[in-house]
Amino acid sequence: MGIGPGGMAQMTGRAVEAIREAEYVVGNAFYLDQIAPLLPGKQVVRSSMGREVDRAKACIDLARDHRVVMVSGGDPGIYGMASIVLEVLDRAGETVDYEVVPGVTASCAGASLLGSPLSGDHVTLSLSDLLTPWEEIEHRLDLAFQMGVPVVLYNPKSHGRPENLGRALAIAARHLPPETPVGLVRNAYREGQETATTTLGALAEDDAAVDMRTAVFIGGKETFRMKDGGMLTPRGYGRKYVY
Repeated sequence: MGIGPGGMAQMTGRAVEAIREAEYVVGNAFYLDQIAPLLPGKQVVRSSMGREVDRAKACIDLARDHRVVMVSGGDPGIYGMASIVLEVLDRAGETVDYEVVPGVTASCAGASLLGSPLSGDHVTLSLSDLLTPWEEIEHRLDLAFQMGVPVVLYNPKSHGRPENLGRALAIAARHLPPETPVGLVRNAYREGQETATTTLGALAEDDAAVDMRTAVFIGGKETFRMKDGGMLTPRGYGRKYVY
């Protein structure tokens, strides 16, 4: 079940209902803390980053006899827990009833704070190479930026991978001009929310403001900065209608 970007106001009605129906709520402590008002009376199983498979197995074990919610940040099917739980379930040959409850993912949440940078086709890519080899990530980045559509980078930079964002921006620069608009959204709809707009060239020179809680929105060939500072990627209505 996805809790969205973090604020309870951005959770779907079904997500809130699912927690109310549950006997057990399983999840990373970071995400559980964000929905603390919904947890009184529930059996809460807390976990930490890096224990995703163990968390999935615990959820399945409990689900044989109880109503269980596995909490995931954003949307569970987009860099979330749904794939891990379902893969463990499928490989074990289990037949447990389940429902994947969608949530607002970081690209949607961040885009809403920047204006409308993802109005049409776009690409989301994670720069984390914990599960995907960096060579494959580089290949995907090169193909994505060749398309000329906006690209959203998840997990752009961490203490263990401080150079990955710079590498990604260098690939973007092969296909996009330095004045390409870029949006940065940190902690969307959570405490400490920050938004900023810059350019591809400027960010390549100084990416100190970016960390793992930042989503980086690199504009496409048609993306521009509006007069109010927001980002907009037009869908093409201006080519068909006069307004």
